[in-house]
Amino acid sequence: MKLAKNTFKNGIHPPENKEETNGLPIRQFSFSPLIILPLAQHIGAPSKIIVREGQEVVRGQILAESDGYLSVPLHAPASGMVRKISNVPTISGKMTTGIYLEPFPSSTQEILEGNPIDLDTASPEEILLGIQQAGIVGLGGAAFPTHAKLKIPEGKYCDTLIINGIECEPYLTTDHRVMLEQPSDIFLGIKYLMKATGAKRTIIGIEANKQDAANFLRSLLPKNEPISIEVVPVKYPQGAEKMLITALLDKEVPSGGLPIDVHAVVVNVATTAEIGRLLPHGRGIQERVITITGPGVKKKGNYLIPIGTPLRYVLEQVGVDESISEVYMGGPMMGVAVANLDISIVKGTSGIVVFNEEQLHRAAQVYPCIKCGACVDACPLSLNPSKLGILAKFESYEKMADEYHLMDCFECGSCSYVCPSNIPLVQYFRLSKSIIRKRKVA
Repeated sequence: MKLAKNTFKNGIHPPENKEETNGLPIRQFSFSPLIILPLAQHIGAPSKIIVREGQEVVRGQILAESDGYLSVPLHAPASGMVRKISNVPTISGKMTTGIYLEPFPSSTQEILEGNPIDLDTASPEEILLGIQQAGIVGLGGAAFPTHAKLKIPEGKYCDTLIINGIECEPYLTTDHRVMLEQPSDIFLGIKYLMKATGAKRTIIGIEANKQDAANFLRSLLPKNEPISIEVVPVKYPQGAEKMLITALLDKEVPSGGLPIDVHAVVVNVATTAEIGRLLPHGRGIQERVITITGPGVKKKGNYLIPIGTPLRYVLEQVGVDESISEVYMGGPMMGVAVANLDISIVKGTSGIVVFNEEQLHRAAQVYPCIKCGACVDACPLSLNPSKLGILAKFESYEKMADEYHLMDCFECGSCSYVCPSNIPLVQYFRLSKSIIRKRKVA
């Protein structure tokens, strides 16, 4: 098995825990009796409601339009009636404006067609507009509007498009199944992306624990197209775009910089597949593939779930143990433990991992830092998490950002994972970054 020559420094090797779902095909999930759609589903301005209470809507119809450039519309996941426009709970614990949609039980749930984006005739600008109108955001978890990510700044250029099929987060197998089951959508999505960015070549990066996906996609590579497959060693967080660029291109994105600074654009493989699936029909995204797994789940699997499906309904359908202790949206490393089962699936939800009391390891106590350096050895960006943790304790936020490059941290959780004192470093950093951003706005 040929692996990419390079990888990034440091990193960790947590248990993968993917074997229970990586061989399970994607299955369609049922419609819940009530779909709850928060407007704030992506980074940037929330979409703006254009429907009213009591209105009947068709699956795929726009319920809320984009409110500015860094915003995308929200489409109806099902044909039904808008029952209520009111506050809805979110994973952050805050209430936000949302739409309560009641699907019609007898509807065939056919999807509304829109204005197709013809690959051969569309300009790069028209493709970007089509991606925005489809409501597509990063499906790897970041939920950044994809059209904005693909817009090449003036004076910059894209030489290499990287399709991120790494999926290094433990438990999750969403991208793995998409690569095995949606290859035509992926390759068509790549064509749209290359035209939109002007990239001269594409590399699909896949971790070595998904060799079957790498072999399968390699066997289907379009002839005479500058697309290649690169298999990289298994290491967390290999899926972070800066780490993947280092592994595949042997280039380092500068501190505070973006991939385009080294002439690269990185797009998640599931996002790529959605572009290839939706743009030819001018449709909007109404559902996404999600891995539901963990020790507390009875019917583990990879499911195609309508956006807005309540988490409580999802868990009822798959079955969970009575001793359920904690539920994560996303994976256990970068995901968030939910405090409310009444929140709903959003575009950025890549997985649901359920733990029970017996298998959830919880640190009993946090101890003082012993200066062992384990966090420094683990940090993929070669930051000093120990020093940053001490500065966070003393609320020295400006020093954390200016002298110790806190804002470069992408919160992978490697430092917290290896800390023998059980210090929740990544939580400290997440809070500190939030405070710094608020102070800049004030």
